[in-house]
Amino acid sequence: MEVVELHNRSVEGFVRLVAVVGDEQWSAVTPCADWDVRALVNHVVGEERWTAPLMAGQTIADVGSTLDGDLLGSDPAAAASEAGRAAQAAAALPATAVHLSYGDEDPAEYLRQLIADHLIHTWDLAAAIGADRSLDPDLIGPVADWFADRAELYRSMGMVSAPIAGFTAPGDVLLGTFGRDPRWTP
Repeated sequence: MEVVELHNRSVEGFVRLVAVVGDEQWSAVTPCADWDVRALVNHVVGEERWTAPLMAGQTIADVGSTLDGDLLGSDPAAAASEAGRAAQAAAALPATAVHLSYGDEDPAEYLRQLIADHLIHTWDLAAAIGADRSLDPDLIGPVADWFADRAELYRSMGMVSAPIAGFTAPGDVLLGTFGRDPRWTP
């Protein structure tokens, strides 16, 4: 699968799960200790909302603070769906560079970052709301391969926790690599 197709698939999985979050679940705890369900979904929707301007060549300074704060409003599922569609459309743009906080990045690399973010946070959301935690099997290998050379960098920047070992199923191994315990419960 090509990177745009993998990206779009990861977005679809997240959006599909947001649609089943119950009204009483938005304040539920997640494996991300600092975020409840609403904050987790807001984070991913924010990533999706950033995709269009960044893939169109804008800089972080160009976007400014327009994507700060609550992006979910009174209908988080609709906000996630709309942001997901916009991110999917933007992923196909013929960009030459994406201007990120650390410098210019190859668009395909940026999309791989987003795929990983979507896949892991989809699991976080599923775990928080008691949904099926299975990772998309078509995304596990590509994300694991991509993250293998980046794990220490992400850990050194505080973006992921220390790895958790002792798992054999590919999805659980990947979660452990991202510092997630596949046995986590609220």
